[in-house]
Amino acid sequence: QVHLVESGGGLVQLGGSLTLSCEFSGRTFVHYAMGWFRQAPGNEREFVASITRPGGGGHTYYADSVKGRFTISRDSAKNTVFLKMNSLKPDDTAVYYCAADPTIVPLVKAWQIQNWGQGTLVTVSE
Repeated sequence: QVHLVESGGGLVQLGGSLTLSCEFSGRTFVHYAMGWFRQAPGNEREFVASITRPGGGGHTYYADSVKGRFTISRDSAKNTVFLKMNSLKPDDTAVYYCAADPTIVPLVKAWQIQNWGQGTLVTVSE
């Protein structure tokens, strides 16, 4: 059973930076595509960024709203995926969830995801 634990959320001012981490356990990390999604109050869970498994090239994908500001990466030695967030805006305020699936395709649709973390709250103040 896959277990995902996010960390790194918190309160940050407009224009600031945060790095989220998601530690993966329970299965073989390199067999899983990884992703980050977020959910603001009253909104549906939405795609933020994803990275394919190393065997699939480790390709990265981003939502248009975060492209150029966020960077997803993975460290196979640490079984961890990261989301580096720069130039944060109040619209980025949400609970951020880590996702994992044993697939070669990128994770972009929340309804397809089998494994979720518990979420970490990011709040951006003006």
